[in-house]
Amino acid sequence: MPAPRAAHVAIIMDGNGRWATNRGWPRLVGHRKGAERVKEIVRAAPDLGIEWLTIYAFSTENWKRSTEEVLGLMAIFARYIQREADRLAAEDVRMRFIGDRSRLDPKLQRLMAGIESRTAGFKRLNLTVAINYGGRDEILRAMQALARDTAEGRLDPCDITEAAVAERMDTAGLPDPDLVIRTSGETRTSNFLPWQAAYAEYEFTPTLWPDFTPAELDAILARFGNRERRFGGVVRA
Repeated sequence: MPAPRAAHVAIIMDGNGRWATNRGWPRLVGHRKGAERVKEIVRAAPDLGIEWLTIYAFSTENWKRSTEEVLGLMAIFARYIQREADRLAAEDVRMRFIGDRSRLDPKLQRLMAGIESRTAGFKRLNLTVAINYGGRDEILRAMQALARDTAEGRLDPCDITEAAVAERMDTAGLPDPDLVIRTSGETRTSNFLPWQAAYAEYEFTPTLWPDFTPAELDAILARFGNRERRFGGVVRA
């Protein structure tokens, strides 16, 4: 039986603030360093056999942080899109976003839509960025869409299947993740892809995100290849 391959890797990028605080620097310095690390991981991913990479950039709960930090993060997101657009296009990377965009600044929304449109035909790597994303919020919005379709006669309640739910999720059209990685030593999933990652393998590393390297990602992928994935069944010899 061939070793499993992690074609879709999802990452909870945690530890930017602690990385900066440990050095006596403002938290935003850590977030900027984290954005640089994203560039490096995105560049390395295809050579490691990753076809789909989903990263957790900003959760629905992150609005609780200070106004300074939130505004700084939004500026970092905008700057990343503006500065990386040409490189992503040159490297055949498709970029898209999941999460509720309605609360985001209109300028950022336009930048997001623009790069999605520009990279829509690229295939070497599918990069998905979760901004203002929360798994429960996503499921709630999908349920509301199902309720509207049912109330307006477009959907029979008997036809509400797992596939019907998945079609109304932000991740419609994306494969479920094979592997979810969380950096910084925390061992919780923090409302990230609860529907999609139901059968994903998990890896928790103590490494803070700014220190997470392609070499560590490669080592994690190697360990993933040694796992036995049964999806609730029994693997027979």
